Amino acid sequence: MRSFPQRIVCLTEESVEFLYALGEEEKIVGVSAYAKRPVEVSSKPIVTAFVNGSVKKIKDLKPDLVIGYSDIQKDLARELIGEGLNVYISNHRSIEEILDYLLFLGRLVGREAKASELIAKVEAKILEAKKFGDSLSYRPKVYIEEWDEPIISGIQWFCEIVQLCGADIVFMDKSTMKLAKDRIVNIDDFKDQEIDIIFGCWCGKPVDIHSILKRPYLAHTEAIRRKQIYELEPEIFLQPGIAPISTGIDIIIDYLRNYQKLGG
Repeated sequence: MRSFPQRIVCLTEESVEFLYALGEEEKIVGVSAYAKRPVEVSSKPIVTAFVNGSVKKIKDLKPDLVIGYSDIQKDLARELIGEGLNVYISNHRSIEEILDYLLFLGRLVGREAKASELIAKVEAKILEAKKFGDSLSYRPKVYIEEWDEPIISGIQWFCEIVQLCGADIVFMDKSTMKLAKDRIVNIDDFKDQEIDIIFGCWCGKPVDIHSILKRPYLAHTEAIRRKQIYELEPEIFLQPGIAPISTGIDIIIDYLRNYQKLGG
């Protein structure tokens, strides 16, 4: 009898969270070390970091589907394909592409109807963000930083979410670049940039807010003068799934609401 995949290895966290939301968690046999949501995922075997994974561990789990994300995992994907495994790598970057991905993932496991229900809830949250953003009397200028050396600005879905919530994004033009190297920001690019708030979200290490405060090329900004620098959780904002929308929007709204109260 033909069936949908029954043994799935998830190389990144967004597929894990959505499979749990679909009620398909029993099919997950291996996960990334970065998978933190939901908390129940801690019971699953860890078989990979983000770039490097154990091909042997993955193969030993006898998966009928391996799900990964982005060009950064291309070498691991190539090795797994070379071992005869079925591998699906997505490359979505925008909010709209996230919604398409969620529907596709639902279809992959035979849960399209349930996926559509969850997507409707996510879309309602997006409308909530837009309503709040439209209510603001002033749109603060927000700089999103994903890494410090080299300096990398925010990826598209992250920037779109903050923008929906009522901010104008510094370096928004870079956010649509597919590769992280194309979102590198030079120090000279900050000259004359107005920045009211800085959101730091470094993948793999804590944000050093003290070091950001000491950067001479940011000294002219309101964000530095008023100490409007905040650390956001990578497991929420840097995964291209439901988390940055379902959970992340409320976090951003709280920060922007507090900024307005400060007289921003």
